Amino acid sequence: ASHASLERIDGQDDPPPPPSGPGEGFGQSKAGKKRAKGDFRGIKLSNQTHRSTTDPDALLARKSNAHPAQPSYRGHVLMDNRHALIVDCRVTQAVGTGERDAAKEMAAELPGAHKKTLGADKNYDTKGMVAELRRIGVTPHVAQNTNRPGGSAIDGRTTRHEGYAQSINARRGIEKVFGWIKQWGGLRQFKLRGTEKVAAVFSLHVIAYNLIRLGNLLRPAAMEAA
Repeated sequence: ASHASLERIDGQDDPPPPPSGPGEGFGQSKAGKKRAKGDFRGIKLSNQTHRSTTDPDALLARKSNAHPAQPSYRGHVLMDNRHALIVDCRVTQAVGTGERDAAKEMAAELPGAHKKTLGADKNYDTKGMVAELRRIGVTPHVAQNTNRPGGSAIDGRTTRHEGYAQSINARRGIEKVFGWIKQWGGLRQFKLRGTEKVAAVFSLHVIAYNLIRLGNLLRPAAMEAA
């Protein structure tokens, strides 16, 4: 989805567009001038005011403060620390708590009775996230956010262990996964519409990544056997 597919959903009219240059009305918008489709200059976009007409599931979100809000989805992956293989993935709407909600769901579905840990960045260092992981028997190895009001949700009882440092170091491999999916997998923008179809395409790219990763892992063993 793109800005061109957005329409106003709160019943209000968008204001006239800003002047295109200093020669237009001495810095003022012309009365009655209408905006071109997809022209949202000077308008604060939000999911309460605008929605995509071609893909209502795609919600407005920013990659960072330096990027404009775009109709988006959130892709999530759960990676095995030892081999950097993806063991679970899913796509959700781009809502504020979507990353933590998806992480909790994927962690809860991990099979086996062995000890489990979950490494994640500072955005996951919240009391609710940490408490839920512990409730389902997963040790939270989240990066500490000491700037959050109230401080980090974990303390030395977690961070003193060697496994914590290993998880924090291994979690950076997630960025390599998304980098491969975007650059080599070509998935910078979804061409299908709807959460279900987008999730299917995302899953196919994750499978492709795993196949290539498996090949790299097995190649040294095959060379030794030869």
